[in-house]
Amino acid sequence: MSGLPSATRDWLTGPGLTRFWEGVRRRLESNGVQATGTLRLTAMNVQERNDLSLLLGKPLTGTAVTIRLDVLDARLRASAAGLGLRQTLEELGPPLTDRRAARADAAARREQVWSSLTSSLDASPLADQEWPRQWYDLLRRAGVPRGVTPEAATWTLQQAVQVLTALLGPERDGALGRGELAAMATGSAHGLDDGTWLARLVQRGVALAHGTEFPDDAAGRRALWRLVSVTPDGVSSTVLTYGLRPDGEGWRERALRERADHHAEAHLTPRDLHDLRLQLPAGTLIRICENPRVVEAAADAACVQPIVCTSGSAATVVFTLLDALAATGCRFAYHGDFDWPGIALANRVIRRYQARPWRMGTADYEHLAARSRAEDIPQLALDGQPVDADWDSDLAPAMTALGVALHEEATLDLLVADLSRQA
Repeated sequence: MSGLPSATRDWLTGPGLTRFWEGVRRRLESNGVQATGTLRLTAMNVQERNDLSLLLGKPLTGTAVTIRLDVLDARLRASAAGLGLRQTLEELGPPLTDRRAARADAAARREQVWSSLTSSLDASPLADQEWPRQWYDLLRRAGVPRGVTPEAATWTLQQAVQVLTALLGPERDGALGRGELAAMATGSAHGLDDGTWLARLVQRGVALAHGTEFPDDAAGRRALWRLVSVTPDGVSSTVLTYGLRPDGEGWRERALRERADHHAEAHLTPRDLHDLRLQLPAGTLIRICENPRVVEAAADAACVQPIVCTSGSAATVVFTLLDALAATGCRFAYHGDFDWPGIALANRVIRRYQARPWRMGTADYEHLAARSRAEDIPQLALDGQPVDADWDSDLAPAMTALGVALHEEATLDLLVADLSRQA
């Protein structure tokens, strides 16, 4: 029920006071809904001047007037209205909005967005790197896009930190499909689609981390994803295989067996692996190599043992295949390059699958180095920081002493001979 008498309400809402109440409402909403300060009303017509004279209890003769709001508040309380200025305005409706408090609340919520981002970065493995501070400053200057609530902004920025940690953190392990990466971070395979705010946040971080300009076209953005080994789909990345003979009568299983029968390599995509039934006899020995040239040579020689090739960095699709094979009880033997990245990759594979080293010992390295010198093969300098081999504590010192890097091509004949024997 209204606190204003109906006759009083009718008079207060008359056309002569409409502009006045609009001005008073704006003034109160801007100063914390307090009856303080003044209101200046100009260009009053006759009806406005007469009605306002009655309301204020004093004659107004000019076309402009300045009203003290505390005086107006007292006048209303003593009048037939019987209510203060704030209560009167709320009776006349709509409800008042404390815009000062709303601005302060909005500012606090915006600040919480950035303090949350600071906390996420400080708690992430990225904290010791240089570029995250530049990224934060850049985002802070740009602000949150129009229409994005502080709550949504906080969540999206946390997702961006999660994605950047996956791409640039110390635990990065191989390539990822963009849809796979998006699903991991957002639950949707489209969460990192081109044009989304999250994609832009991540791409800006990648650009800063790699010291490159942020691209302004789709081709440039795809190139930026490639810098961190992110592929656009589930069919672009592949794992190179040879000689896999899975059980099962599905067309994929039959196709692999047929390629093995014809000594032909096979490239499997993540999509293939999703639908393929990779059941091999328990105990099957799978040889793992680093260089596709080994697979090519094995195919040319009609080798009989199955091979999985990491193709250098071992993308996620490689580990997906090896995980599936391990789940069937397969055993693994690994060979890679005798250089520091090769030793690091070998450590990762051997640890993950309890693989045995395959011609990867100190004696193997020294024999190959001596053979290369005897055959006058140009020596490739061993660069970078030494990496200890988990399986042979003497290997890193021997490599450091000789200072020669040996890629798999240097041992190709020996590998092919091994692959030609029945396991």
